[in-house]
Amino acid sequence: MEEPKADGRRAVVTRKTAETEIKLELNLEGQGKFRGKSGIPFLDHLLAQFAKHGALDLELEAIGDLSVDSHHTVEDIGICLGQALAQALGTKEGITRYGSALLPMDEALILVALDLSGRPYLAYEVDIRVERLGGLEADLLEEFLRALVNHGGITLHVRKLAGRNGHHVAEALFKALGRALRQAAGRDPDVAGIPSTKGVL
Repeated sequence: MEEPKADGRRAVVTRKTAETEIKLELNLEGQGKFRGKSGIPFLDHLLAQFAKHGALDLELEAIGDLSVDSHHTVEDIGICLGQALAQALGTKEGITRYGSALLPMDEALILVALDLSGRPYLAYEVDIRVERLGGLEADLLEEFLRALVNHGGITLHVRKLAGRNGHHVAEALFKALGRALRQAAGRDPDVAGIPSTKGVL
């Protein structure tokens, strides 16, 4: 596997295993565009929502062992996105650091709060009433987020406050994640240096 590479607030990550082959490009100063395919159309739909509401550009090429199931592909895309985010943020000088979003989508209401702390932690309180969302196993949303936080160094709390429709819940989650990340990764003109008394994140 190649080491992640960053250029400003951009990063390119490649990952090749016996189960998946992935190339992911991230631009935090983007226009909200998602390009590419994971091989799982509903995951592509969610990533497009994440990019749009995060005002970032995300390009993905992924080949996975989908004949087995979606697990390896979903998890490895989460790993690559976390690595790319960590690389694109660099030293994190001048960022807001914290972000949150309370996002409604019809009957669904999702709360996302995150800290670009360098300390991975996922609190996931989301129940989805169906086993599958299109071709995506619903329980893989948690696996995707766990891979993202572990490799991105993010403290992330996700909570479903309301919602019966699985599509609405999942889509609201990824929209809220994008908005919270956009806030946290954004430049804060009142912050000089690293936003931590430790001097490092």
